[in-house]
Amino acid sequence: MTPQDHARAAAELLAAEESGDQIGLLSLRHPEIGMDDAYAVQNAICTAKLARGRRVIGWKIGLTSKAMQYALGIDIPDSGILFDDMAFDHGATVPAGRFIQPRIEAEIAFVLKSAIGGADVTRDEVIAATDYVAPAIEILDTRIVRVDAETGKSRSVFDTISDNAANAGIVLGPQRHAVDAFDLRWVGAITTRDGAVEETGLGAGVLNDPVESVVWLARRMAQYGQSIEPGQVVLSGSFIRPVECPPGSVITADFGDFGDVALSFG
Repeated sequence: MTPQDHARAAAELLAAEESGDQIGLLSLRHPEIGMDDAYAVQNAICTAKLARGRRVIGWKIGLTSKAMQYALGIDIPDSGILFDDMAFDHGATVPAGRFIQPRIEAEIAFVLKSAIGGADVTRDEVIAATDYVAPAIEILDTRIVRVDAETGKSRSVFDTISDNAANAGIVLGPQRHAVDAFDLRWVGAITTRDGAVEETGLGAGVLNDPVESVVWLARRMAQYGQSIEPGQVVLSGSFIRPVECPPGSVITADFGDFGDVALSFG
């Protein structure tokens, strides 16, 4: 893809977010699309949002589970950018029509107290840079169709990354914990929709340890001259499958002693 292709795709995705009308698969229009192209589109979206007054509040890591990687035929996670208008309060109701096809995932969030970056970031450095960890819900949405109606082709990882890793929102639970207060591999959640259990999982589903997910992100960002800044949130990756959230859905993620998060959809 050319820089002009990147810019055009970013503009179309921004328009889709505003209008609610999804665009077609970039991987069909651009069969040559690769990982660098996808992140270039994502970066163009970021540049446009910053120009409109948005502020980066953190990062999300996706495709950390083996099940999702196998489904998409990849062997690495992906990442996206969290903006200030994506943050919802614990217990809030998402306005009707805010998203196109919202889904949620349960995750462990890291909030940093110092910057971290570089190709050789270590686990100990991530732990030292973490202010606290908290239960979280990520809201997913897709500005690109999930499946092309004509060909039956599903979106690829390059479509997802271009679409800001399908990120749309973040909800932090009110609890705050020191990063070493729990064995994060054993922190899990019972996720319900309208009172019925939809998904359960453990932190070990995230690269065997959510801390390693943040290590991966810091190293990946270093390839693009980026770092994770103080005060930013990192969603370390979901350990459940996405839960569909049609209008009227009431979502809770019960992390036991670690805390809880709730969200409703209007």
